[in-house]
Amino acid sequence: MKIKLLEHPTGDSPITAMILVLSGVLLLALQDTLVKYMAPETSFWQFQTLRSLGNGFLLLCLCALTSGFALLTPINPRIVFTRAAVMTLCMFFFFAGAPFLSVAQMAAGLYTYPLFVTLLAAPILGERVGKWRIIALLLGVCGAMTILRPWTSGFALVQLLPICAGFLYAINILILRRYCRGESPVALTFAVAIMFIVSGGTGSLLLTLFAPDPGLQAAMPFVAIGWPVLTFTVVIFAAISSVMNLSGNIFLNRAYQTAESSRLAPLDFSYLLFAVLWGKVLFGTWPTLFTVAGMCLIASAGILTAWREHVNARSL
Repeated sequence: MKIKLLEHPTGDSPITAMILVLSGVLLLALQDTLVKYMAPETSFWQFQTLRSLGNGFLLLCLCALTSGFALLTPINPRIVFTRAAVMTLCMFFFFAGAPFLSVAQMAAGLYTYPLFVTLLAAPILGERVGKWRIIALLLGVCGAMTILRPWTSGFALVQLLPICAGFLYAINILILRRYCRGESPVALTFAVAIMFIVSGGTGSLLLTLFAPDPGLQAAMPFVAIGWPVLTFTVVIFAAISSVMNLSGNIFLNRAYQTAESSRLAPLDFSYLLFAVLWGKVLFGTWPTLFTVAGMCLIASAGILTAWREHVNARSL
């Protein structure tokens, strides 16, 4: 039995790609909100290990029941595992601030990635950065500053963590677009699962053997504790998170392989809306007016960039 979604892509399919993006960001926004919800019960390293073991197991089951294990083998292992390492660092920076930041703040920080794509396009891809990209970049910077408000007493360095994640996610996007268009979504996702298992297990072991200062553990238990007491609730959460994470990433990987990124980027920003809605459902909170304004500016910058990419592509 074959599942077309798991096979190597054979051509463009814009409508399917749009549906996949919306489905993927809906699932990933819910998963990310659940991580914040469960942060007091687990640690980043424990969560990373359990979720990724679940991802790997599910991928092996899918391959056994469908197209076989050949899909797990990347065409270019060096590039695929480099991307997986980048995604591992991205997730660390994104979730490290989860206990201290709102879901909306985390989402807005991550979605600064189009700004970094613009900045990196010239040195990495050799693309010309025109006036519209510069305008989009300035809009995004204004949005990030509106959310961070570093001039106020409430600013904390932990607010920069999701923006660091946005930078790393931009590198991931560039690698995916330029070098991984022919890869199976299963191979891409399986490589990330392997890297997550290795990093989660290593972090848990090192923090258990060489425990940090108790004061640091008390201040940042989510990242400074290796392996807290494992509960049944955490196991169930990890299993649910694994299904959502695996599905969401396969959807997004396939979407960006089978349609122009300029078509998909505006839909990708629906993550911001979904993050706000899930934050309300699970935490009963709405983002502040400053956060909403900043999110709108960041989304506008991303959509403007995508529009100009689409215009430029049609003029070629």
